[in-house]
Amino acid sequence: MFDFAHFFNGLIGLIKTILNLYTIVILIRVVASWLGADPYNPIIQFIARMTDPVFDAVRRRLPRALWSTGLDFSPLIVLLLVQIVILFLEALRIV
Repeated sequence: MFDFAHFFNGLIGLIKTILNLYTIVILIRVVASWLGADPYNPIIQFIARMTDPVFDAVRRRLPRALWSTGLDFSPLIVLLLVQIVILFLEALRIV
C-alpha cells in the first residue's frame, strides 16, 4: 500500500538536501571571489553558471542605495531565502 506520509517526507528531505548543496555552492562562490580565483577555471565557471541567475534576479530587486557601498549583498540574501525555505519545508513534515 502506498504511504503518502513517507513519500512526502522523503520528497521534503530530497528538496532540503538539494538546497543544502546549493548553500555550499554559494559559499564556495563567495570564498572564491574573496580569494580571487581564476574566472577561466572550469569549476569556477560551473559554480558561476549555477549561482549567477539567482544572484542576478536578486540584484535586480535590490535598492540602488546598496550598490553605493561596493558590496554585493545578493549572496547573503539568497542564503537567507534558502534557509527560510528549508525551515518552511521542515514545518511541512508529516509526523
